[in-house]
Amino acid sequence: MSRTKAPEPNMPDFARLLSDGFFSKIVPDSLIDEVLAKNGRESQRVRLIPAPAIVHLIMAMPLYREPPVEEILEMLLDSLNALSGGGSAVFKAPSKSSISEARSKLGSEPMRMIADSVLKPIAPQDFPGAWYRGMRLMAFDGSCFNLPDEKRNIDYFGYPSASRGESAFPQARVVSLIETGTKVVTAAEIGVYRDSEQALTSALIERGKLAPDMLVLADRNFVGYPLWSKAVSLTKAKLLWRGKIGLKLPIQENLPDGSYLSFIRDSQNKSSPSIPARIVEYILRDEESPPEADPVGQSKYRLLTNIFDHKEAPANELAALYHERWEIENMYGELKKSLCRGFLTLRSKTPELALQELWGMILFHYSLRTVMAESTMRYGVKPNKLSFIKCVRIMRRKLPLVAASPPRSNGRLE
Repeated sequence: MSRTKAPEPNMPDFARLLSDGFFSKIVPDSLIDEVLAKNGRESQRVRLIPAPAIVHLIMAMPLYREPPVEEILEMLLDSLNALSGGGSAVFKAPSKSSISEARSKLGSEPMRMIADSVLKPIAPQDFPGAWYRGMRLMAFDGSCFNLPDEKRNIDYFGYPSASRGESAFPQARVVSLIETGTKVVTAAEIGVYRDSEQALTSALIERGKLAPDMLVLADRNFVGYPLWSKAVSLTKAKLLWRGKIGLKLPIQENLPDGSYLSFIRDSQNKSSPSIPARIVEYILRDEESPPEADPVGQSKYRLLTNIFDHKEAPANELAALYHERWEIENMYGELKKSLCRGFLTLRSKTPELALQELWGMILFHYSLRTVMAESTMRYGVKPNKLSFIKCVRIMRRKLPLVAASPPRSNGRLE
């Protein structure tokens, strides 16, 4: 007698979650119409390519890497036609050239504006691993994405340097701010390869993306007087950044938890005021190394924070907490490996469409991660028990049925 595998208790029913309307739940048609109206890019010929369909097409592009873009749009239009009640098709699939023209007319700015409206932290106070002592755990970091080796991309984005000549592909640089507990991107800046991560992060800070309830983690590439002073002066967020071992941080006062108070000076302008910082130093030893082993060769860490009360955030807790920063590395891995699926470059052959495609990828990742976070709350599943790549595979199967379904909730965790 054949046996039927019993369903695992409390596991997410993604088919049910996705049927709530995947794209329109996160990026509603009303928002798309509003943004396009602000940019003067409303759809003039709705019967050919509805504005929401072209935006959702851009979001769906990273999910389907093998088929041509026109086939992805045909799938989305099939969903719209099914919702129209059957019979003769309301929306007919346009040609490849029409799709390219529609994408070019849309450009990248509306996608950036949609992302700026949509991307927000989503974890409620009881979401596992998303908070520390009432502070929302966040992290920022940068990464580069390969683009097709086309002249316009080369001229605009530029090549990274290599030991012999230049690298194979031009690259766009992306800096993202994520909520570590859910891995959703809450803000991003996209630039060309020559833009530094510090410059893109500075722009992100200037846009007011760091909130007072946040504890923001960053690696040692970011600590420096200009960026630290801007983050401290323009925001009320708490910071926990790793500093380089060679950074001069004189001890002003030793604290009971082993940390100490210090300050950062501007090495380029001696007249600039110094900025206070609290320092946490520690060594990560190999499990096999005895406590008395020589620390030479061990991993040394030096953390800077603007939380000065050691009782509010003890040094040992901050040291353990800093390594949550690796969640942003995992997020970039999801974009590059799970979505790009080993393809060497993105699809788009012009700078405007490359920027558009990157914003679409960020929006898609945010949408899927929101559904995953919702499932952990609804079914009581630990966030680390859900596989991103498995959810991507489910999306590939289910999206043709639910891409255009109207949402049944507001798209936020409750």
